[in-house]
Amino acid sequence: MELTTVDAFTSTPFTGNPAAIAVLDAFPDDSYMQSVALEMNLSETAFVVSREDGDFDLRWFTPTVEVDLCGHATLAAAHVLGGTCRFHTRSGLLTCVPTDDGWIEMDFPVDRPIEADPPSTLTLPGLVWYGVGRWDALAVLRDARLVRDLVPDLESVASTGTRLVTVTAAGDRTGIDCVSRVFAPNAGIPEDPVTGSAHCMLAEYWGERLDRIELVGEQASSRGGIVRMRRRGERVVLAGQAVTVAAVQMNIAP
Repeated sequence: MELTTVDAFTSTPFTGNPAAIAVLDAFPDDSYMQSVALEMNLSETAFVVSREDGDFDLRWFTPTVEVDLCGHATLAAAHVLGGTCRFHTRSGLLTCVPTDDGWIEMDFPVDRPIEADPPSTLTLPGLVWYGVGRWDALAVLRDARLVRDLVPDLESVASTGTRLVTVTAAGDRTGIDCVSRVFAPNAGIPEDPVTGSAHCMLAEYWGERLDRIELVGEQASSRGGIVRMRRRGERVVLAGQAVTVAAVQMNIAP
């Protein structure tokens, strides 16, 4: 098995979010795929299997669990496969197409966060709004500086019981509509460098408040990354760049 490591949501190696991609004839046992993901120790390792109709089946694993939706590993898989792909996943059909300026657009399901009372155990400075989407929580802080400087209490974040918590605020520089960081201790990821699926929520939250169809988000992790968003009813189009950085040979057979 060969795994290709791709930095997603960036055009610069060693930034963005790395994912390992394995293109296979068939899926190995779940336990084997989970072990490979643990060995790679990246936010996600994705396994792709071609279908007779020309589409692909796609599954994503963190170091500890299989997940229902992952944006950066989908982008990385599309990059490995040439840009134009149709993936069958736990979250339905996801289509990817390259743009004229070298980005890849991904058609994802929208995830509208619903306002809720934050858990009493969640401690975030300057929290002004809290909501929960299909899988994840969204926490809005007073300004971008608080997001950038946040040192999270991961035990507090885990107490939400959600897959991950996206912390966000309005953008603080030209061309950036929102700033975010994503923490996912319940999925074995203290901080995710750039999270496509989080922008399925961010597009709706900020799009409604800014009255915008198209937005640009900056995920302000130490590696950093940029995600374009376009709202389209029950779907959201996410766009990013990607760059291949390595190939790894797995010598332990399934």
